[in-house]
Amino acid sequence: MKELSGSELAKKRAAEKACELVKDGMAVGLGTGSTAAYAIRLLGRRVREEGLDIVGVPTSYASEELAIECGIPLVSLAERPELDIDIDGADQVDASLNLIKGGGAAHTREKVVACSSRLFVVVIDDKKMKDMLSRPVPIEVLPYARRLVERKVAELGGKCAWRVSGGKDGPVISDNGNIIGDCDFGPIESPALLSQKLSAMPGLVEHGIFTNADIVYIGYEDRVERLERNKNGIQPC
Repeated sequence: MKELSGSELAKKRAAEKACELVKDGMAVGLGTGSTAAYAIRLLGRRVREEGLDIVGVPTSYASEELAIECGIPLVSLAERPELDIDIDGADQVDASLNLIKGGGAAHTREKVVACSSRLFVVVIDDKKMKDMLSRPVPIEVLPYARRLVERKVAELGGKCAWRVSGGKDGPVISDNGNIIGDCDFGPIESPALLSQKLSAMPGLVEHGIFTNADIVYIGYEDRVERLERNKNGIQPC
């Protein structure tokens, strides 16, 4: 077996800790991205080797294909509208457990699944943890509203760049058939306020600021740290 690099080992460690929360009978949101993929593979192994009795709801075609490959039974949100737990990655996490997601253009479905879950658990390696969010914010936009959204984002002090693919002419298209952009606002002092303003834009289907993480597992090469949101604020556990 190929030895994992430091960052990959950190991702796997975080995913392992999150998967310990999954028990028999649960409906589980299956996130998208390299760290969430470790969780899907680990859950699949438990299904095969331990008889773990779960069903999964994938957040993208990619996570659906991986879950099928790993032998995880799948259902739709129409069948299980309320999930027990959602395990997903993030592109960046701040000290208040706000997230930026959407590097894989799956943030719309990821947010729907996260908000459908009783417990939203995020798994990252330590390089994703920052004092303040500063990455460009992914957005999914109706093609018809592209110019309007560009103008509205500029009014907020941001700048839109529309994603294009090296393998095709034209823009990157989401699993929902919409275009994907990235909005650079620099350091984001108030993610919740920016989230509200982006959500109010006509034609902007969804953005990549998440403010509802319950637990974040931060993987390092040699350990995992857990941060949890509760009524007393962010607590290390």
